[in-house]
Amino acid sequence: MIDRTGLAQFLRNRRAALQPEDVGLPRGRRRRTDGLRREEVASLCHMSVDYYSRIERERGPQPSQGMLSSIAQGLHMSIDERDHLFRLAGHTPPPRGAATEHISPGLLRVLDRLDDTPAEIVTELGETLRQSPMGVALTGDNTRHTGPARSAGYRWFTDPATRRLYAPRDHAFLSRMWASGLREKVTLRGPGSRAAHLAELLLAGSEEFRRVWEDHEIGVHPREVKHFVHPEVGELELNCQQLVDPGQAHALLVYTAVPGSESYEKLQVLSVIGAQTLR
Repeated sequence: MIDRTGLAQFLRNRRAALQPEDVGLPRGRRRRTDGLRREEVASLCHMSVDYYSRIERERGPQPSQGMLSSIAQGLHMSIDERDHLFRLAGHTPPPRGAATEHISPGLLRVLDRLDDTPAEIVTELGETLRQSPMGVALTGDNTRHTGPARSAGYRWFTDPATRRLYAPRDHAFLSRMWASGLREKVTLRGPGSRAAHLAELLLAGSEEFRRVWEDHEIGVHPREVKHFVHPEVGELELNCQQLVDPGQAHALLVYTAVPGSESYEKLQVLSVIGAQTLR
C-alpha cells in the first residue's frame, strides 16, 4: 500500500538536499529556492511538472515502477534510497547487483561534469544507460535502443550501422572481444541469465557470431585505444579509460585524445557540431 505522506515528505527532503550543480544544472543568478525546483526535478526525471508536483502534494495515482526508477535516478538517489522510495510507493524494489540499471550517484556526478568529453555509463552487457552530450555527438544516442539491441555486442553482430562507427581494421578484433566478453558473462551469471539469452539469440541469428563463439576465446579485453569513424569529422583515435562500479556492474567510459593530435582537433570540431549531427 502506498504511503502518500511518507512518499511526499521523502521526495521534498531529497529535493531540498540537492543543489543544481549536484545534478549538472546551472545555478543561475536569481535563485531563492532551497535545493532544486520542482520543474528542475521533473525535467531530470523526464516527466511533467504537474505529475511530479501531485506526488509531492500527496495526490494523483500511484506512481508506476518506471516512474519511480526515473525519480530515483533524477534525484541521484543511492540504491538504499531507491529501495526506500519503491516501498513508500507500495512496490517491491527492483533487483540489485548486475541486473540493476540504477546508476550510483558517484558515477552520475562524474558524468555530469564531462560535458566537453565523450563519455557513457554502460552495463556489463554493453547497454548504454547514460551519455554525455559529446558522447551522443560521437556515436549517436545509444540509449534509444530497446530489447536485445540495447547491448552494443548484440548490435555488433546484427546491425551494420554499428560497425560503421569503427575503423574496418578493428572489426575482426571487436568480434572476438564481444564474443569473449559475452562468454565470460554467461559463465559468471549462468543459464537463464540475460547474458545467456543474448548468446542464444546471436547463435540463432548470426553466422559470424557462431563461428567466433566456437573458438571459446576468453580474456580478449578491450584495447585502450579505439578508432572511431564519424560521418562529419572522419576517423578519431581515442583513448578509453574506465571507472568501474563493481557493486552494480556498471562502468563509466571516458574517451580522450592526445593533446595536439589530429584527433584532438577533430574533437574540438565535434564539440561545435554537437549532437545534432547524427539526428
